Amino acid sequence: MTVSYSDILTAAKLVEGQVIHTPTLLSAGFSDASGAEVYLKLENLQITGAFKVRGALVKLSHLSKKQQKAGVVAVSAGNHAQGVAYHASRMDIPATIFMPEATPFTKVARTEALGATVILKGGSLSEAWSAAEVFVKDKNLTFIHPFDDAQIIAGQGTVALELLHDQPHLDCLIIPIGGGGLIAGCAIAAKAINPAIQIYGVQSALYPAMAQVLKGETPSADSGATIAEGIAVNQPGLLTREIIAEHVTDILLVDEIAIESAIQRCLEESRMVVEGAGAAGLAALSIYRDLFENKRVGVVICGGNIDSRMLSSVLMRGLVRGGRLVSLRIKLTDSPGLLARVSGLIGGCGGNIVEVYHQRMFYDVPIKQADLDVVIETRDRNHVEQILSALTMAGFPARILGARSLDVGADA
Repeated sequence: MTVSYSDILTAAKLVEGQVIHTPTLLSAGFSDASGAEVYLKLENLQITGAFKVRGALVKLSHLSKKQQKAGVVAVSAGNHAQGVAYHASRMDIPATIFMPEATPFTKVARTEALGATVILKGGSLSEAWSAAEVFVKDKNLTFIHPFDDAQIIAGQGTVALELLHDQPHLDCLIIPIGGGGLIAGCAIAAKAINPAIQIYGVQSALYPAMAQVLKGETPSADSGATIAEGIAVNQPGLLTREIIAEHVTDILLVDEIAIESAIQRCLEESRMVVEGAGAAGLAALSIYRDLFENKRVGVVICGGNIDSRMLSSVLMRGLVRGGRLVSLRIKLTDSPGLLARVSGLIGGCGGNIVEVYHQRMFYDVPIKQADLDVVIETRDRNHVEQILSALTMAGFPARILGARSLDVGADA
C-alpha cells in the first residue's frame, strides 16, 4: 500500500481543529550560529507534546465501528502511546498500551491519565511488542503501528503541509527519523508542493538503522541508551524505507553530545523544552553547517517530552562542557588562614564557589599538605584560565578535575 499527496490532504481535513496547528518560528539564535535562515516547526507544543497525535487520529478515524468498539492496542514507551491514548479516549475506543517494564513511571502515569490501560511487559521494547502481538491475536483487536502504516504516515505528513503553508519558500527540511513515519509523510507532502526542496533525515549515531538499510546493510543490534529514545529504532518500516529512498536527499547521523548541546541551547536561548529526538535536527544543523549555510531551512522539532531529571543532567553537563561550572583541585599546606586566602583569590577573580571539600585524611598527600576541591561557577573557559593563573601565581597549584573537553589544564 502506498501513500499519496491526496491522502495527506485528506488527513489534513481530519486533523483540522482536533490537533494544534503548531507555530513555525524564525530562530535568531540558531540562524546566527549556523549561517542559515532557520525556521522551527514546534511540534513540542502539540497536545501531548509530540507530533504522534496526528497519525493516531487519522488511523483511529479509519477504523470500522466494529473495530473501534472492540478496541486497539499499541506498543510504545512514550509519544505514540500518548497519541493513541488521547484520541482513543476522545472517541470512546478502549486502548491498551504495552510498555517495557523499565518505562519511567511518569510516562506510564501520563498514558493512564489519558485513559489507556497500560500493561508493562518485558525488559525491552521488542519484548513488549511480542507480548502485544499475542494479546492482539487472542483478543481479536486492532494493532496501531507507530510508523509503518499508510494512514499513520498520511497523518504525520500534515506537519509538512502546515510548515510549508507558513513558510513556503524553504530550501530544505531537516526531520528526525526513527521508524520513518514522520519523514515519509513530510517528504511526500513537501515534494508535491515543491519538487526542488531537499529533505534531510537525522538519526542518532547509536541507532542508524534507516541509513543502514538504505545502503543495503543489516541494521545494528541494540546500541544501548541514547538521549534520543524517541528515534531509537532498530527495525525501520518497510513502507517508510521505500518512500525515504525515493524522496529523501540524505540521512545525517548525530552524536549524543551534539544532541545534548542542542537541548541546552533550546532552553537557554529560546526558553523552549525539547526532548532528545526533537533536538536531533538542530544537532545536525550544527554538525553539518556546510550543507545548510545560506539556505532557508525548516527544522521539525518533533517532541518535547523529556524527563525532568534528564533535562537537569543535560543542563549541568552543558555548564561543565562550556567552562561555566568547574571542579578544581588545589594543593596547599595545612596551615591556618590558607583556605580564606584561596577563597579570596577565587572571589577576587569573579568566581562563585558552590561547594568546598577540604581533603586531609583520605588522599595520598603528605601529612602537612591538603587537597582542596572546589566547585566554581564561572563565565566561560577564559575565565577558568584566569582563575587557574591567579591561584598558581599565588603559590597554589591547581588543576581541573574530570573536564577534558575544556582543554585548560584538565586532569588526565
